[in-house]
Amino acid sequence: MADHAPADDTQVLGVTSAATLTEPPANLGDAHYAPVAAGKKSRAFYLSFLAICTTTFLSAIDLTAVATALPTIAHALNDTKGEFTWVGTAYALASTTFILLGGSLADAFGRRPVVLLSISLFAIGSALSGASQNMNMLVAARTVQGMGGGGILSLTEILIGDLVPLAERGVYQGMVGLTWAFAASIGPPIGGALANVNDKAWRWLFFLNLPICGLAMLLVFFFLRVRTPPGTISEKLGRVDWIGNFLVICGAGLAIVGLAWAGIRYPWNSAQTLAPLIIGFVILFFFGVYEYYVPKYPAIPLDVIGNRTSLGGLLVTAVHGMASISTVYYLPVYFQAALGASPIRSAVESLSQAAFISPAAMMGGTSVRIFGKYKPPTFVAWCVVLIGFGLFTTFDAHTPTRNWVGFQIVIALGMGALYPLPTFPILAPLDPRRSGSALALFVFTRSFFQSWGITISSTILQNKLEKNLPQAFVDQFPKGFEIAYLAIPEIRAMPASDPLKGEIQAAFATSLKAVWQTWLGICGIGLFATLLMKEIPLHRVGDATYALEEKKKAEAVADGEKGDVAE
Repeated sequence: MADHAPADDTQVLGVTSAATLTEPPANLGDAHYAPVAAGKKSRAFYLSFLAICTTTFLSAIDLTAVATALPTIAHALNDTKGEFTWVGTAYALASTTFILLGGSLADAFGRRPVVLLSISLFAIGSALSGASQNMNMLVAARTVQGMGGGGILSLTEILIGDLVPLAERGVYQGMVGLTWAFAASIGPPIGGALANVNDKAWRWLFFLNLPICGLAMLLVFFFLRVRTPPGTISEKLGRVDWIGNFLVICGAGLAIVGLAWAGIRYPWNSAQTLAPLIIGFVILFFFGVYEYYVPKYPAIPLDVIGNRTSLGGLLVTAVHGMASISTVYYLPVYFQAALGASPIRSAVESLSQAAFISPAAMMGGTSVRIFGKYKPPTFVAWCVVLIGFGLFTTFDAHTPTRNWVGFQIVIALGMGALYPLPTFPILAPLDPRRSGSALALFVFTRSFFQSWGITISSTILQNKLEKNLPQAFVDQFPKGFEIAYLAIPEIRAMPASDPLKGEIQAAFATSLKAVWQTWLGICGIGLFATLLMKEIPLHRVGDATYALEEKKKAEAVADGEKGDVAE
């Protein structure tokens, strides 16, 4: 049976109390922990941090830019079977299933090789996506790209955990959150702009990734000098939980396929939907049992979810992932379908959210650094999100500009702050040596539940549209495909004087209101999850196994004080 820590918030591997983990535990020695020196960071640190932010930008901008251009891509590739839905699903599936494996490989082989592998996969997938001649090729290319994106997401969080102790991580976590939020916000305008040019310009959504990939690889190769764990290749391969990762890949993959089909291609009660969902969750259940009893190096050490504070942080992550991705995907649908905006105009109309979500992410992380507490800012952020979704429920086909601009700002402040905040309650009760596995689970949770968010929103919207739209308009679309994306080009082509157009736009606004009401209720779970957490002091030591490699003497000279930076 694998070695497992007690589930109490105040115990860390039976070694020390998380509340007092501000110095290296004496009985473990300096080989495991690296206390962080006071004072400014070294040049090597900032260059490494720049590499991390660049890879984050790379992954986030692609995730959101493609959604805006999907109708144009489907038309350009002559998609008559509704296969465009797999463009997003294939990426999400590959990304989610590769996250935990990426974390395991990084623990065994070191961070830098896995980061370089992830960027390479992302670049190959981007090149193939841009060159795709049909929908099948695009879906396959997005699968390769998703594997790289999942590795990038996982390693970004893990590297921040390696380089900065939890007590000082607020500012840096906020910067990463800002980078993610900024990239996710400008993605839709870029996608909309390229979709608005012609049927070939969408390819640059993927080709533009290539120079960014090149820059990211150069930064990582030359500046991300983190330590690599010792051991032979066979020893390192033995540290990877291959069976556990295989189970989670199969289980999560089947569950995501079921979610992608549910309520859109097949009814929820159909065998095509229920079979992959049920089999997927059964495999995930056996994965949990296997992880508890068998592997010496489990992919998810169960002490990560064995205390209520970390569990509360994961619940916050899950709800935030679902709700935030839904606003990214379905607010442009509101602008295009209910207000009649073009793809580029809908992207511009989303800029009020984009302008505030990034600084809100920075403020969320910084507030933890200033006050040393994570519960109050998390609670306040959820309250703001609830107010924001409440305001969204007032949207209709004639909502004035001042309302949809201002209401986006409100929800952006809450959603933005919640990007970095869950990492603190997840990590606070844990030994720093658990950070890599815990952060991989954090990223996996966010990614997996983003798939749930898209599915829940699309299912509600589909069912409401079938009920609210004129039947003659619904009948012109093939059964089993998402009406929203197929209908938008048709709405845009209708003359403004056509009374049917106004009726269709009103039906879209009414149907989307049900989506916002659903997330208003679900976000209440996020608020409740905050109450599960204990306020645990943040530790000031990190795991020295993967610490930044820098020459102490050279750094002391550069900083003007010998010994200022610990090796």
